[in-house]
Amino acid sequence: MSRNELPFRPDVARLAGYVPGEQPRESGWVKLNTNENPYPPSPGVVAALKQAAEGRLNLYPDPLGVEFCRVAGEALGVDPEWILPGNGSDEILTILMRTFVDAGQRIAYPYPSYVLYETLAEIQGAVVDRIPLTDDWSWPVDDARQRLQGCRLLLVPNPNSPSGNRFPDEDLKAIVPDGGVLVLDEAYGDFVDVPHRGELLHAAECQRRMVLTRTLSKSYSLAGLRLGYGVAHPDLVAGMRKVKDSYNCDTLSLAAATAALGDADWMIENTRKIRATRQRLVDGLVDRGFDVVPSQANFVWATHPDGEHDRRFELLKQQRVLVRFMVFAAEEPRRDGLRITVGTDDQIDRLFEALDGIGS
Repeated sequence: MSRNELPFRPDVARLAGYVPGEQPRESGWVKLNTNENPYPPSPGVVAALKQAAEGRLNLYPDPLGVEFCRVAGEALGVDPEWILPGNGSDEILTILMRTFVDAGQRIAYPYPSYVLYETLAEIQGAVVDRIPLTDDWSWPVDDARQRLQGCRLLLVPNPNSPSGNRFPDEDLKAIVPDGGVLVLDEAYGDFVDVPHRGELLHAAECQRRMVLTRTLSKSYSLAGLRLGYGVAHPDLVAGMRKVKDSYNCDTLSLAAATAALGDADWMIENTRKIRATRQRLVDGLVDRGFDVVPSQANFVWATHPDGEHDRRFELLKQQRVLVRFMVFAAEEPRRDGLRITVGTDDQIDRLFEALDGIGS
């Protein structure tokens, strides 16, 4: 190594790195690019933060988040020992990778979906197997079964991102990897039309072969505080605790998240409004010539027959309307399109005005 070379691990040196969505700091933007909730969190969250801020911030936080685990367990109908809090659900994904996957071992995930899975695997030195989704974004179940031999983790966002569709439970049961773990990433699970409480966790074939991940960033309007959690059989949670950071969740985040889960009615009302606006968004995009995948999330995936998605993205940005232009390329033909977060009705009106102005 020369004096000017930096001593990165080879896996890190080769890594492109995950690129988050833009976060403009000046006002005046209609921000529909990173799937944040457009509504504020429960007033109980603000009260809990004030109380925690006046408390013992000079001491370390609860390393296990015991009170949070109790409330989260009640919400999902499981014992608190099934819950593992994390610094956002992304940290739970990192813990999963560190717990179950050695360098050279294999993970798999549906493609296109959340590409951070691939980044985390590459950091770990793991081999990544993309399992292409069909043209209608459904699982190729038979193909997936054949490709999962020796797979340590199969990571599945459900609902999927960027498409927003939800995979049927029967398909997911059929692809639990032998000798590995199925990770159901339910970051958008509270936006589905028919609510569920992690029932798949209790299926016999999933008991010690599945981890559910959730976040309070989306439905609970806490993206700025970073608190997520994993749900799994206590035997799996015990192993994951061995590799987490000592105090991975801070006192303020734990207090806010506990209060948020305790006010489920506030979240349910906000997600109801978002689902109603989601339908408005879909109808308006279809009226303007777009094809839209039926979504169960707080965003939609929109494509146009002319394929000029990058042009629309740039013209919308010039009008301070920010959506997410995404490009996916694998063995099959490239897919690209616009992922558009469901904002308030006023924000969606601004989007429609902008699209009409550029000739959608």
